[in-house]
Amino acid sequence: MPITANNPNKKTWVNTPDNTDFPIQNIPFGVFLTRDDIITIGTRIGDTAIDLGAMHQLGYFEDIPLTDDIFLQDTLNDFISDGKKTWRLVRNRISEVFDIKNGTLQNNEDHKSIILFAMNEIEMQLPVQIGDYTDFYSSREHATNVGTMFRDPENALMPNWLHIPVGYHGRSSTIIPSGVPIHRPMGQTFPKGAEKPVFGPSKLVDFELEMAFITTDANSIGEPIPINDAEDYIFGMVLFNDWSARDIQKWEYVPLGPFLAKNFASSISPWIVTLDALEPFRTKGPDQDPKPLPYLAQNGDHSFDIQLELDIVTDKGISTTVSKSNFQYMYWTMAQQLTHHTVNGCKVNSGDMMGSGTISGPTPDSYGSMLELAWQGTRPVPLNDGSERKFIQDADTVVIRGFCKDKGHRIGFGKVSTKLLPAFESKNKK
Repeated sequence: MPITANNPNKKTWVNTPDNTDFPIQNIPFGVFLTRDDIITIGTRIGDTAIDLGAMHQLGYFEDIPLTDDIFLQDTLNDFISDGKKTWRLVRNRISEVFDIKNGTLQNNEDHKSIILFAMNEIEMQLPVQIGDYTDFYSSREHATNVGTMFRDPENALMPNWLHIPVGYHGRSSTIIPSGVPIHRPMGQTFPKGAEKPVFGPSKLVDFELEMAFITTDANSIGEPIPINDAEDYIFGMVLFNDWSARDIQKWEYVPLGPFLAKNFASSISPWIVTLDALEPFRTKGPDQDPKPLPYLAQNGDHSFDIQLELDIVTDKGISTTVSKSNFQYMYWTMAQQLTHHTVNGCKVNSGDMMGSGTISGPTPDSYGSMLELAWQGTRPVPLNDGSERKFIQDADTVVIRGFCKDKGHRIGFGKVSTKLLPAFESKNKK
């Protein structure tokens, strides 16, 4: 089935700002609270939010096999479960309805008043109920930098790293949408020179510049997903900030890996951009040497040219771009990650989320964490308000943006923005 929604020459009758992340060629999916306090599934063109529940009730998805309540839910999980054919049919139909040449909705003021919302009239929600979350460690540059800092630089990568997509199972209960602040985590650390561990707020709170993909129901328990089929089970992608507490992590991670240092908060952008929308921006990832084992072997272009930028905004409201990276630096592809995840028979469900791992590029300005940018605190990063950072301070806001761009054509993710608050204090504390 062709992806008619990707036509770069298509124009829309919706007023759309120049250089928007959300042209008619994007059509992402999200969940929002309307001005009438109704939660609905929707999409977005420019600065206009579109209520897909209302569109469905008014007959705009006629002839597409959808249940009556498919867009009247507070998560996208059931829609994602319907599979790739349905996603493409719906996205193509939305593109058709909002084409400048189509007057069906364009000339119906009553329907427009029900379906369309200004972005400042809605409140974005977490788009899916995330049952399981896995975080990978798939940037060679990031893994090499961290290995260089903490181990022998000549053997920065662990022996398994070039053979498997390394990952760990995270915690989904503290994944939050953009705009929700987080607290500095408490935990045990073992400061330099100390004779025993201490308990208190983390002093080394860090961001991790990542992206994540959302899956559909992919397999039965015991059933691996073949590498050539894996992308069919990926609904779309979001921006992802996997917050970390480096001092807690250093003390706790041996022998089982990340725990409290990672599970206190992870932030995602609220709009899921489909793999279909990203299709024009496919590109080849890094060469893989040694060649992966046959079950992970791929040919062709399986990465995406997604430009990433990360800002630190201080309490003075002054912003500094501290990192510019790109998703195409990832050594292991999403398909390889998903295939490896299921090769042992692990079941993957609709709404599961899989993080890329920190995305670092080959140059210092493309590193994806403060651990690398300030190189363990030895090279403080200057900010535009005259201050500098080794790690994230209370009242700092971290903003990640991501977009694909070619001649006259841009597909973006918007942003994920999160403010760091001081450590939580109980209101009942006496």
